[in-house]
Amino acid sequence: MDQESLWAQGAQQWQKMWGEGWAQALQTLQPTGAGAAPGAKLPEIRFSNDKLQALQQEYVQEAGKLWQQALQGAPQAPGSDKRFAGDGWAANPMAAYTAAAYLLSARTLMGLADAVETDAKTRARIRFAVEQWIAAMAPSNFLVFNAEAQKKALDTQGESIAQGMANLLHDLRQGHVSMTDERLFEVGRNVATTEGAVVFENELFQLIEYKPLTAKVFEKPFLMVPPCINKFYILDLQPDNSLIRYAVEQGHRTFVVSWRNPDESLAKKTWDDYVEHGAIEAIEVVRKISGAPQINALGFCVGGTILGNALAVLAARGQDVVASATFLTTLLDFTDTGILDVFIDEAFVQFREMQMGEGGLLRGQELASTFSFLRPNDLVWNYVVGNYLKGETPPPFDLLYWNSDSTNLPGPFYAWYLRNMYLENKLVKPGALTVCGEKIDLGQVRLPAYIYGSREDHIVPIKAAYASTQVLPGKKRFVMGASGHIAGVINPPAKGKRSHWIRADGKLPSTLDAWLDGATEHPGSWWTDWSDWLRSHAGKQVAAPKTYGKGAQFKAIEPAPGRYVKQKS
Repeated sequence: MDQESLWAQGAQQWQKMWGEGWAQALQTLQPTGAGAAPGAKLPEIRFSNDKLQALQQEYVQEAGKLWQQALQGAPQAPGSDKRFAGDGWAANPMAAYTAAAYLLSARTLMGLADAVETDAKTRARIRFAVEQWIAAMAPSNFLVFNAEAQKKALDTQGESIAQGMANLLHDLRQGHVSMTDERLFEVGRNVATTEGAVVFENELFQLIEYKPLTAKVFEKPFLMVPPCINKFYILDLQPDNSLIRYAVEQGHRTFVVSWRNPDESLAKKTWDDYVEHGAIEAIEVVRKISGAPQINALGFCVGGTILGNALAVLAARGQDVVASATFLTTLLDFTDTGILDVFIDEAFVQFREMQMGEGGLLRGQELASTFSFLRPNDLVWNYVVGNYLKGETPPPFDLLYWNSDSTNLPGPFYAWYLRNMYLENKLVKPGALTVCGEKIDLGQVRLPAYIYGSREDHIVPIKAAYASTQVLPGKKRFVMGASGHIAGVINPPAKGKRSHWIRADGKLPSTLDAWLDGATEHPGSWWTDWSDWLRSHAGKQVAAPKTYGKGAQFKAIEPAPGRYVKQKS
């Protein structure tokens, strides 16, 4: 049989394989079992014949070229992909061919995913599932195909393989893949080191007050509410990238909520508990300690959503106790939830409600794994290859140490959050939610707000962050920063990295695209702009306190960062 006939036969097999395989693949994307909605059916999908034929022709042509290169002994390693950029891939013709063939198949698979004609959510789920499969099947993930790992095994006379097995056993014992050398970090010793003291605690959180670094402080104290799905010290990793220390240096009397890592004793805690006995109680304690009638507050990620709920509850109660609010990468309008939307539907939420709506814990490692697989090549397979195939110890990195320090969530809190925020988006519907006994309306939260979003954020998409400008009625300032959910936020001015965008006229049109048309790029961190804004809402300066807390009621309990943040999942 001649070469042309071989390729024609291969094309027929290719078409048959994908025609039969897609229906099977789609079954894995449908909710089944206890969590399935009654009468749930496989979504209707189809392919455009024109698109399929174009993909087929392109695949056959590219595969033919690649095969010819292989026969001539000159396949090119795809060095533009960092997984195959090492010298071992280029020096080994078989490895180079394997990598190139894999990338061709990956492009074709993604082309097929994009060619599906169905509803938007099903298409997004198909694309997500295909991306996960492609990432997992990379030849770099397997010792038998990974030329770099093989070369290292030969160079070290098998020592790298032995160390890789030791690394694998270590990670199995600790319950997660090591992203950094965790032995080099300790909370309170070389991360979370800004000086302060715990001045209040209840069963949900400790309140930390930080030691002033200026002779005078602003009269309105400043409270930070971090996400409860992570430890607070993302805001205090090292002295030179600590947002907490920066706020203190700017003259703010700074307090931070350190959420407790829930155990079984907190397994029935609800969203209302976190709003009433978390954010609202923290606001009240800061007011009592400082004696100030109003404070300034900041919420980050889920902490911002909790803060937004708290402010709406306080507004419903007629309590004007917060002078301004900062929302960092926060969802208030859940219309656009980005890649996380692939997980959320009625069936999934019903399953979680049945599983833990009345009690139980969502384990921190489950949450951490979910977020890691949103970027599988960078946050999963990169470490599988380095740790296990090459026997390497990942380099020290404070942010990745924090990322691995996971926290649990109470089941009722989590299930309520899924339904009322992610699924039904009730927070932006006036009176649709009752929180802490109050029908809430963000339209009554009229305080000044600083709203920040990160341009490449995959957890709170930039358009979703911008949507808060259309929900809150008070005077607002919106700033967009470069990079993602964490790196965009933790961007100290001294580093001189990552631009931010501001619209000088202060206008907030209905869409982000319209806002961008009038925005100007500024080099470096957005922190200085935010600091100037916050200063304008902080009041006059007064002598800095010489002691922590206030009197016998709010005396120092223990040094910062406190024991709550040290609790492991």
